[in-house]
Amino acid sequence: MVPARTAIHRARVRMTAEPSTATAVIIAAYQAEATIEQAIRSALDQPETAEVYVIDDASQDRTFALAQAIAATDSRVTVARHDANQGPAIARNAAINATTSPWITVLDADDYMLPGRLARLHAFGADADLVADMLTRRTIEERSCPTWSPAPLTARQLTFTEFVIGDSVEITGVLHTGFLKPLMRRSFLNAHGIRYKPLRLGEDYDLYARALLHGARFLTCGEAGYVSIERPGSLSKAHSEEDLRLHRDCDDELAHIRPLSREESRALRSHRLSVDCRYQWRRLITAVKTRDLAAALATFHSPGVAGHLLGKLAEQAWLRSTGRGPQRQATAAGERLFA
Repeated sequence: MVPARTAIHRARVRMTAEPSTATAVIIAAYQAEATIEQAIRSALDQPETAEVYVIDDASQDRTFALAQAIAATDSRVTVARHDANQGPAIARNAAINATTSPWITVLDADDYMLPGRLARLHAFGADADLVADMLTRRTIEERSCPTWSPAPLTARQLTFTEFVIGDSVEITGVLHTGFLKPLMRRSFLNAHGIRYKPLRLGEDYDLYARALLHGARFLTCGEAGYVSIERPGSLSKAHSEEDLRLHRDCDDELAHIRPLSREESRALRSHRLSVDCRYQWRRLITAVKTRDLAAALATFHSPGVAGHLLGKLAEQAWLRSTGRGPQRQATAAGERLFA
């Protein structure tokens, strides 16, 4: 999907990086005026950066103007703007298709890269299609404190099973692999027709999983310098029921890309269940609020989901009866199950 009208501030790309490591840094931005300059400049500070492509996804603040100002001073920067909010997946696809560097990497507009990050990843690039580092997590208060001493890095290959398990909330308790921001070899993505699906949740997980199923060699290493800012109320946590349903259904499509081993199938089923549990919990909340008994009962459609929902209901009842702290937030908007 491409927006009907796109305003673009474009300068000629100056390929200053070595051809083998030339990288396009893609930044999809929405309401990011407080952070967009740091994100762009951190990308420009990497010698391997040949292109920085910023997509302003219909922000109502100064995000576009601030990015344009930097583009006017550095020919590596291109800034495009959507008239209507399309979501990060569509914005990234537009940027991938508009850039030409042999390597691509995504940088979130409220994150940034520390000096030398791309060089550290490219050290493993000759033998990989994707190379990802661990995220260096910081709070908003810590974002301006760049104290960091890189440790020597070693890389290991990530299998499809490990990747899927690493993104499963129910297995690990914390999302990891689906949040990675790897270097991606453009020729591999093009050869297999891989682009982001138009999702607002799980778009990274789906793309990396499809790459692995198509035979990508995906290497991971330690912290190389991607700083991920943890923000309360982040858009990444504000998901609708439809977002969750589409994320869950991605696993059904992944299962048909190629024959899976028993281990791979088990991991994919577990991941689908973990997302479905979140989806059915949201549906149950809606059903309770609207007093729709049939819809509420329909959420208990499998033993695995039923066990999860009963546990969540018991937790809510306990919190309500004991008064030991605030009730668990039922939705990103702050609705509560028993309001």
